Amino acid sequence: MRRILSGIQPSGRLTIGNYLGAIKQFVALQHEAECFFMIADYHALTVPQEPEALRQQTLQVAAMYYAAGIDPQKATVFVQSHVPAHTELGWVMQCLAHFGELGRMTQFKDKSAGKESVSAGLFTYPTLQAADILLYQATHVPVGEDQKQHLELTRDLAERFNKRFGETFVLPEPLIQKVGGRIMSLDDPTKKMSKSNPNPNSYISLLDEPDVIRKKIKRAVTDSETEVRYDPEKKAAISNLMTIYALCSGLSLEAIEERYRGKGYGVFKADLAEVVVETLTPIQERYRELVESAALREHLAEGAERAAQVANRTLEAVREKIGLLPRGR
Repeated sequence: MRRILSGIQPSGRLTIGNYLGAIKQFVALQHEAECFFMIADYHALTVPQEPEALRQQTLQVAAMYYAAGIDPQKATVFVQSHVPAHTELGWVMQCLAHFGELGRMTQFKDKSAGKESVSAGLFTYPTLQAADILLYQATHVPVGEDQKQHLELTRDLAERFNKRFGETFVLPEPLIQKVGGRIMSLDDPTKKMSKSNPNPNSYISLLDEPDVIRKKIKRAVTDSETEVRYDPEKKAAISNLMTIYALCSGLSLEAIEERYRGKGYGVFKADLAEVVVETLTPIQERYRELVESAALREHLAEGAERAAQVANRTLEAVREKIGLLPRGR
C-alpha cells in the first residue's frame, strides 16, 4: 500500500491555491493510501513569526484540513513540532547533505533574493523536509513543480545513507497533479498564488466572505482578448481562472471552453465567483465549528501519537546504524 506524506506551513492565511493544489488532493488520497498530513510549524520558523500568531495559525491549518474533508479515522494529521524525531533526523540529514547542494536550491535563491540577511534555517530547511518524508518511509509525496527539486534532494540523501549504512529508507516518488498543481496569482499569472503576498487582491483566502471573493475575481487580470480558451503560454491569466473553475466545479477545461464560447470574460468571471463561493461556503462553516473546539486538539494529540510510533521506529534504526549510543542504562 502506498504511504503519503505532505504538509502545509502555518504562516499567513490559507488560499484557494493551498486548497486546490494540496488539501483537496489530500482528501482524495486518504481513500487510496496510508496518509500522514502535518502542519509544518518548524518550517514556518525559517522566517520571523509572531509567537501567538503562529499558535493560532497552526490550529487554523489543522481545522481547515478537517473542514475540507480529511477524516481523522482515515488519515493521520499532526503538528510537526509534536513529533521530536523530525528535528533529530533533520540534523542527521543536515550532516549528510553537501553545502553546494543546498546552495543550488532554487527556492532558497528565490526567497533570499534582495534580502540583507536570511536565516541559516532557510538555507538548510530542505534537509528537515527530507527528514519529514524519510521518517515515515513515504512512497509518494504530493508536490508542485516548485518543490520537485527538494524531493530529488531527499532521494539523493536517502540513497547516500543507504549506500553508507545499509538499506534503511524508501526512495519516495513525486505525485504531481496534471491540473491545478500550481494555482497562480490573480494579479500576476507568472507568479504562484501566495498567502504571503502583500496585495490581498492577488489571492482568494479560504475564509474570504462571498462578496470579497466576487470582487477579487472581478478584478483578476485577464488579457486583451475576450475568448475563454485554455492556453497557458499565450493566455496565462484566463487559463489560471479556468483551472480554478475546473477544480471547483468538476467540469473539464474543454467543457468550460464550450460553455463560454462567445460569451466573454464578464459572464465567465461572474459564474466563476459563484462556483468558488459554493465550494468554500460549506468548508468555512465546518471550519468555524472546529477551530475553537476541544475536539480539534484531541485529534492533533492522537495524530501526534500515531505519527510518533512510525517516526520513532525509523529514527531508532538510524541511530543504531550511524553509531549513536543507545538511550537508557
